[in-house]
Amino acid sequence: MSEKLLGDDGEFHATDEAVDLSGTTFEAWIALGIFWLLGLTVLYQFVTRYVLNDSAAWTEEIARYLLIGVVFIGAAVGVVKNNHIQVDFFYRHLPPALCRVLGVMVDVLRTLFFGAAVVMTVQMMIKIGNNASMTIVDLPMNLVYGLCLFGFAAMLVRSVQVSILHWRRGYCVLERPESTMQDR
Repeated sequence: MSEKLLGDDGEFHATDEAVDLSGTTFEAWIALGIFWLLGLTVLYQFVTRYVLNDSAAWTEEIARYLLIGVVFIGAAVGVVKNNHIQVDFFYRHLPPALCRVLGVMVDVLRTLFFGAAVVMTVQMMIKIGNNASMTIVDLPMNLVYGLCLFGFAAMLVRSVQVSILHWRRGYCVLERPESTMQDR
């Protein structure tokens, strides 16, 4: 039985678990930093618009680009944790050998997709060059595409790592949904 939450004195007593950030990935820290910049930008936008009644025009554009960075870099966290949306219906009804083949195919196709996304993002950045700039802020759009490129590259690296892990342990999360990425 767990410890009592309501003490003998009638007061609520709870203790938090120790915070362990050792498993936090490099890209998760970057996404968190960009998220904080986004929050500060939106706060500045709110203050200038509703408190000072003199909206800073650049904040909406920068907030949009920061959100793009959070999404693309943060998606790498989903890849490393292997918790993106997945359909495991067929894995419950097909023979284990076929499920293993499907699991390997998912790993290979995911890795190929992220590899193709990296290549196409680089091609687009080269084609655009520094000719295109942001609408209000005089900065090159390739800064935004660079965030996307970093996110895709991180997803590619993490996808390879997840695929290797699946290959070494002989199954993937789709085959055994009760397992986690921490089960090594």
